[in-house]
Amino acid sequence: MTNHWNDLQYTDCALIIGANPAENHPISFKWLLKAKQNGGKIISVDPRFTRTSSQADLYAPLRSGTDIPFMGGLIHYALENGLYQREYVVNYTNASFLVHEDFEFKDGLFTGYDETARKYDQSTWTFQKDEEGNILRDESLTHPRTVFQLMKKHYSRYDIDSVCAVTGTPKDQYLNIAKTYLSTSAAHRSGTILYAMGTTQHTVGTQNVRIYAILQLLLGNVGMPGGGVNALRGESNVQGSTDFALLYGDLPGYLGAPTANEKHATLQAYLENETPKSGYWSNKPKFVVSLLKAFYGPHATPENEFGYQYLPKGKKNYSHIPLFEAMAKGELKGLFCFGTNPVVGGPNAGKEKEALGKLDWLVAADLWEHETSAFWSKESGADPSQIQTEVFLLPAASSYEKEGTVSNSGRWMQYRWQAIEPKHESKADLEIIHLLMQRLKKRYQGRTDAKAKPIHALHWNYGDHDHPDIDLVSKEINGYDTRTGKLLPSFSKLADDGSTCSGNWIYCGFYPEEGGNLSKRRDNKDTGMSNYLNWSYAWPLNRRILYNRAACDPSGNPWAKGKEVIWWDGLNQEWTGYDVPDFGKNTAPKAKGGQDPFIMLPGGKAALFAARNDGPFPEHYEPFESPIPNAFSRQEFNPTVTIWGGKHNHRGDKTKYPIVATTYRLSEHWQSGAMTRHQSWLSELAAHMFVEISEELAKEKGISNKDRVVVHSARGEIEAYAMVTKRFKPYRIRGEVVHQVGMPWHFGYKGLVKGGTANSLTPHIGDANTMIPEFKAFLCDIRRA
Repeated sequence: MTNHWNDLQYTDCALIIGANPAENHPISFKWLLKAKQNGGKIISVDPRFTRTSSQADLYAPLRSGTDIPFMGGLIHYALENGLYQREYVVNYTNASFLVHEDFEFKDGLFTGYDETARKYDQSTWTFQKDEEGNILRDESLTHPRTVFQLMKKHYSRYDIDSVCAVTGTPKDQYLNIAKTYLSTSAAHRSGTILYAMGTTQHTVGTQNVRIYAILQLLLGNVGMPGGGVNALRGESNVQGSTDFALLYGDLPGYLGAPTANEKHATLQAYLENETPKSGYWSNKPKFVVSLLKAFYGPHATPENEFGYQYLPKGKKNYSHIPLFEAMAKGELKGLFCFGTNPVVGGPNAGKEKEALGKLDWLVAADLWEHETSAFWSKESGADPSQIQTEVFLLPAASSYEKEGTVSNSGRWMQYRWQAIEPKHESKADLEIIHLLMQRLKKRYQGRTDAKAKPIHALHWNYGDHDHPDIDLVSKEINGYDTRTGKLLPSFSKLADDGSTCSGNWIYCGFYPEEGGNLSKRRDNKDTGMSNYLNWSYAWPLNRRILYNRAACDPSGNPWAKGKEVIWWDGLNQEWTGYDVPDFGKNTAPKAKGGQDPFIMLPGGKAALFAARNDGPFPEHYEPFESPIPNAFSRQEFNPTVTIWGGKHNHRGDKTKYPIVATTYRLSEHWQSGAMTRHQSWLSELAAHMFVEISEELAKEKGISNKDRVVVHSARGEIEAYAMVTKRFKPYRIRGEVVHQVGMPWHFGYKGLVKGGTANSLTPHIGDANTMIPEFKAFLCDIRRA
């Protein structure tokens, strides 16, 4: 999130797309209702008329997988009708930058495409520079090679008629939404875009989020109260998990993990290749060396590259889909599953269940035995005598049985105290890892081989007891001076000479020497604009709204009364206000860099044009499985997505599977249901697997409400109850009638209530950048059971 939950009340218009907060984030939704009470508008864009839609001022349906046409049409409408904030765009974005003369886009492809490798050479996706290396600009935005003009040309193809013919959105509803949301381009107004997994779980998921950001930048909504691009996280600590390197390509604090190539062969090579020459990321050497000191302590010295060679460096993509592809081939020996249940939650879940049988061992840490830890059992349909995988089930403590911090969607790091003791033999995740590492240390004692060295070097000083000292862990995350032991007040104090350590640079400052653990603060006095700066801690540096310099005009004055966040105090020559400035506190608006709010990027300008694996501008491609051809080019499918062969990825076509399907969550169940299907009250409230189908499709298929039906795709089939509803309507897509159905993904064969697993139907295919699976758009058919 660029903003935070409380801030939603200040929006003039909330565009909710790919999310259903009324059901899935109900506490947060109260802030949207407060915005509505204050005169703000709520827009819901969703294939299904959800409970969020029922509370919205405007609703529009769209076919799953067509976010980019929907948003591209808004960009086109804004540029054609002058509904963008020009002063913001010229001064705070790269709209005026001149792009390489050889860059072009033609029939769905950008320059540099290699069809065999399914990859782009991005050498022309750059900017023109003068002899001194300065980027050439045209602030009039009229030069044909400006980002602005190239973007305008790119989205000129996304006229309203073309967009509505692809998305299935009625034109009058689309126009109403365009006029309403684009009114936030006025300087005295702000609009927010809220999204969740309905946005990201596509083969163009990254570009979906990118196009939201592009629109928000054109409207001047980033950095503003009631503005921003705001992800609604699916669990209370998803933000914290990604901050601490849950994703395979990251080290803590979003420092890219080194790989096995020449560019990362040494620490110096890694830093030279991964550190930009300007922007705040130019401090990356300080963050990396401080992290290595946290990892390896006294074993991290300048002479051994601060332990850099101990870091694992691979050659492969280690995200979820490639791991299960490798597992299916017998290439993996073992798997740890902490709080995850891929037999229900993974794509093509039936095949992923089969892949687990190729492991030597599986460790599952969870509250109860779930489908993954019981994949070998008869109730799963397996023959246990044919499965050699040894399974270890480690009982884990629930959130009420342990203490520690969670970081919410708004980046607020909040401490949670233990309420009750863990039941029976269950232990906290931190304790499980601590015990495991203690035993590994003992097992490797006396060994001097290469495999033993990283184990010996790892600095593990969190106490000798079975339960680690959480306070010591917290202090190491914050960081300290390795010479004096004093805790650091800010990541600005980190150094690259080994004199500082920090387990996660973006959290440096939450535990200063004076002040203690700031995540434990609970002062509920409003410090202005509901930022509550003395409640908990928000990274970075307790800042509540990112890029808040952009909430002011180039002179440092707030764009409008009632939209103040920070402002320039000319008398005291400093930035002040209701938030921690996302800027040099004493950098005057007219000083060098004083009008560059996006400090992490080279040049400080937000990126309307930015290289991603699949292009510098988001472009529409149909999902892996689609009922219609691409209307915008001959490139049917994202040209840079990895297509996996073999039995894991059968691809359905519309002749056999003409119906678009999607998955979603219910209020009554949690993720794969491993927790909630063991709760009697929740199981009673939502006891059955069902599929929502429109009245028109039900009539066509001869299906009545509550009938048992079979839903089948190219991967498998499940049984469910039919819920015949008005919440889905058929689309008319380029003259054809296209039906869509939806299913919850919470059910499996364990727990008090059981049901067909929706992800038995989804494909083993992922986004071109992140590899997040395409759960939200695939093809199926349906019949009576």
